Amino acid sequence: MSDRSKGWAIAVAACVGLWLVQNGSESVTPPVPSAAQAFAAGPSVHTDAAADPLPPSAPVRLRIPETDVDTPMTRLGLAADGSLEVPPAGDRNLAGWYGGGTTPGAKGTAVVAGHVDNADGPAVFYTLGALRKGHRIEVDREDGRTAVFTVDAVEVYENDAFPNGKVYDEADRAEIRVITCGGGFSEKKGYQGNVVAFGHLIGVK
Repeated sequence: MSDRSKGWAIAVAACVGLWLVQNGSESVTPPVPSAAQAFAAGPSVHTDAAADPLPPSAPVRLRIPETDVDTPMTRLGLAADGSLEVPPAGDRNLAGWYGGGTTPGAKGTAVVAGHVDNADGPAVFYTLGALRKGHRIEVDREDGRTAVFTVDAVEVYENDAFPNGKVYDEADRAEIRVITCGGGFSEKKGYQGNVVAFGHLIGVK
């Protein structure tokens, strides 16, 4: 496990949940994935064979049709402390991808991150926990191709038990991780964990 992968986990977990703090109610917390969507529950009945990886090409847009997500993408780098940068909090409909790693559709593990909410309300990945196995994630790329992924699992992890290797280690096929804040919520400390959607490439449009 690299120090860099540890930094990514710290950065993604640093969402305070300003909208929830201002509402003063946990009744507006985002969806939490059910146990049926975890790896431990077994594979999806809709599991598709992995497609051959594509050459590297930067992503420009990400869509999740089942949850009405349709977002432009921005490149994320590393902050001074080695952690992954996050998209600007003021833009609720913006996701980011780690530009120093695998591009979505290429061989390896592409990392995508976005806010669950900001001070104005739900943000781009507020509904990430509602995804189910077999749902699709589509990523438009600069080369004009659209990489289509199927969701293999959606899991939630507490900050002190985040499985860096499971989430960030490089895969032998084209895979994607979509990450946002989630889990328990504290008005003093914000979200206590992360929701992670795991997927693999099944086709190209």
